[in-house]
Amino acid sequence: MSAKIKLPKLLNLLLLYIIHTTSWTAAAAATSSFSQLQLINRGFSATPSQSPFQPILNEPSGVFSLGFLKVGSSQLDLAVIHLPSRQPVWRAIPASPGSWDNSVTFSFNGSLVLSDSGKGVLWSTGSVDGDTLVLLNSSNLQIQKAGEPAASVLWQSFDFPSDTIMQGQNFTSKAALFSNNQKFSMSLGFDYLALYMEFPGVAAPMYWKRTALQAKALDHPGKGPIYARVDPTGFLGLYQTEAVPVDVISFDTFNRGIPDLRRLTLESDGNLKAYYWNGSSWVLDFKAIPDSEACQLLSACGAYGLCRLEEPMCACLDNTTAICPPADSGNLCSSGSISSVGGDDYTVFRTKGVELPNKELAGYQKMGSLEDCEQSCERNCSCWGAVYNNVSGFCYSIDYPIQTLVEAGNVQKTGYFKVRTRASSNSKSKAGMVVLLTVGVLVFLAAAGFGAYRVWNQIRRRSQDGLDESTVEWPYKDLKSGSSFRSIELSESFRK
Repeated sequence: MSAKIKLPKLLNLLLLYIIHTTSWTAAAAATSSFSQLQLINRGFSATPSQSPFQPILNEPSGVFSLGFLKVGSSQLDLAVIHLPSRQPVWRAIPASPGSWDNSVTFSFNGSLVLSDSGKGVLWSTGSVDGDTLVLLNSSNLQIQKAGEPAASVLWQSFDFPSDTIMQGQNFTSKAALFSNNQKFSMSLGFDYLALYMEFPGVAAPMYWKRTALQAKALDHPGKGPIYARVDPTGFLGLYQTEAVPVDVISFDTFNRGIPDLRRLTLESDGNLKAYYWNGSSWVLDFKAIPDSEACQLLSACGAYGLCRLEEPMCACLDNTTAICPPADSGNLCSSGSISSVGGDDYTVFRTKGVELPNKELAGYQKMGSLEDCEQSCERNCSCWGAVYNNVSGFCYSIDYPIQTLVEAGNVQKTGYFKVRTRASSNSKSKAGMVVLLTVGVLVFLAAAGFGAYRVWNQIRRRSQDGLDESTVEWPYKDLKSGSSFRSIELSESFRK
């Protein structure tokens, strides 16, 4: 009897195992075949799985892959990945990041679209009528249109870089690099390459600039501004025509015969760095701002920081405190065109022996005294501070939230700095809360008063109804003989 009972249980367990194994194998096979795609035609769509990177499209050599990239714990992006290192070399970076769930869809119907069932379109290539989506072995993602003798390129990721320029990729004045944290950018001018620090609602200050050595040779009519390209021999070339570069920024391995893949990336600390792939890791090959000049980075010691050559490298601009003020944004114009020192807007402190790390690139005015320099900043709500050189008379206005300054070792250079007060930063929200609270109290009182009036009115009506009923039921002679009748007569006479 026991054997008869155990046999069906065993068969059930075996059946469940077979079903589970078959479904898992089928899913794995589907994912495997899915990730081996080397060409995507119109009508294709995909949704993310739970892996940190889910390949969608591979290039023939298997070095690069396009797919869903997990960002943080719950968000995703569309990215081209260098598979051996898992290093993103291109990202879509939607303005509104997608969630890592089945609500996000990758689709190709002539144009490439990343959409969310709740938010709508997160990112797209725009209105493009392509036939196929391909990934080249250079890491360039292209939308192509079939044609003779060859397909035409309607859109390509090389024209819209994120934080990296790959070897052989043209970086033009129409494009810009942004660091992964979106705090720094790189772009081209007519004859120079520059790095900037980004602030919401504020003009980005330049902190590094490379002007083409052969800038005077930029006289080719109709050829336009320069463009940049990473060369496989180990340099960043600035070109106006394909013939000869107008400038060469050499890397450490320049002309050393290293044939490996190269990339140039704007890192989250604001430095521009070049790397080459040695087969197992990315090797650092160039820094726009070397370690010996680390204080030239606006982010070297954070907001209101002071960068020094000796250890410890970082301190606070305000030497009366060990804790620097927090990073800020925007300007001080919320209460009008002129902010009041000592009021609710900001406080001020001064520090001697400091200068701007980017003073060679910063604008200045010549003024007669430190007081004139300070007053020009005090009267300007867009000004966060100023540095005055008492020898030259140069006044450098800082029209962005205060970042790292450099120790000058010269007491003739004085810094004047504004710090937004908490009362000012919270004034709008507090005022809004007060208004909402006041409105809420008034609404409550009105509702309570209306409710009380309705209750009183109902009681009054019931009393009146009761009085009417008693008048109808009782004979007049009984009322007149009652004691209450005199009360009624008295009240009637009182109204007269």
